[in-house]
Amino acid sequence: MDKSILIIGACGQIGTELTLKLRKNYGKNAVIASDISEGSEELMQSGPFEFINALDYNQISAVIDKYAITEVYLMAAMLSAIGEKFPAKAWELNMNSLLNILNLAKEGKIKKIFWPSSIAVFGPTTPKENTPQKTVMEPTTVYGISKLAGERWCEYYYDKYGVDVRSMRYPGIISWKTSPGGGTTDYAIEIYHKALLDGNYDSFLSKDTKLPMMYMEDAIDATLKIMEAPAENIKIRSSYNLAAISFTPEEIAEEIKNFIPKFAISYHSDFRQSIADSWPSSIDDSEARKDWGWQHKFDLAKLSDSMLRNLQVKFDEIKTQK
Repeated sequence: MDKSILIIGACGQIGTELTLKLRKNYGKNAVIASDISEGSEELMQSGPFEFINALDYNQISAVIDKYAITEVYLMAAMLSAIGEKFPAKAWELNMNSLLNILNLAKEGKIKKIFWPSSIAVFGPTTPKENTPQKTVMEPTTVYGISKLAGERWCEYYYDKYGVDVRSMRYPGIISWKTSPGGGTTDYAIEIYHKALLDGNYDSFLSKDTKLPMMYMEDAIDATLKIMEAPAENIKIRSSYNLAAISFTPEEIAEEIKNFIPKFAISYHSDFRQSIADSWPSSIDDSEARKDWGWQHKFDLAKLSDSMLRNLQVKFDEIKTQK
């Protein structure tokens, strides 16, 4: 059977770019984007789109039947900072959407699942430097709690029912194409926007808060790599550690000053500081590199150059259209 892919939550930060990349690789009609509302013009015009509520089992099942879907990428989620404001809703969305997809796979309706976990599964008792694949996991946010529970469900459905579900723990993801989605690591996107538009940025994290980060291009590459790997190479069926680079707000500001010398940064921590403080500062992802050949391409300098150049073009185009 030909590959037919459904992306649920396709209009989010990662979902948007993942959809476009998959359509480039497999053809636009082989990749069905879906979300509860429309996405960017580029996404909507690039291929088929269906309105799907990730909590509606019957709606998902009908779309799977309609397009003879073989693979599902479940990208719908409520992220850390927003989840703390709406904990019950975050739990419902993050947990029940996953169980819907796992049960559809259990019934034989789909062959392969991608579900992203997060560094939010770790907590203040986790070793902060080079956090191991297997370690203490006591998350302090509803987002992290839901992701940790989801990892256990993924492994359970693989062990009990043979469901081919694959997962990795995303670090903070940085992209110029879509707006920040409410995550604690989104300061690292906002800072580039503010640098170009205002010449300054007021960080909601302290200057020395070091967190694992990754450029979107690397994140998409990792996602495709784990899904394309032979099943026997996927040794971990909960979720793989994934890493690229780690840096602080102060370090990213210094890098920006290489491009914008007058850029200024100030620091006023808010509730997101305690979330960041509970997360690792660096991740040991040697298992992913060994099992399915993961390698990152972007360091902080290369990432900053790409962010600033692409955002400047984007902002110039917006000015021209006005």
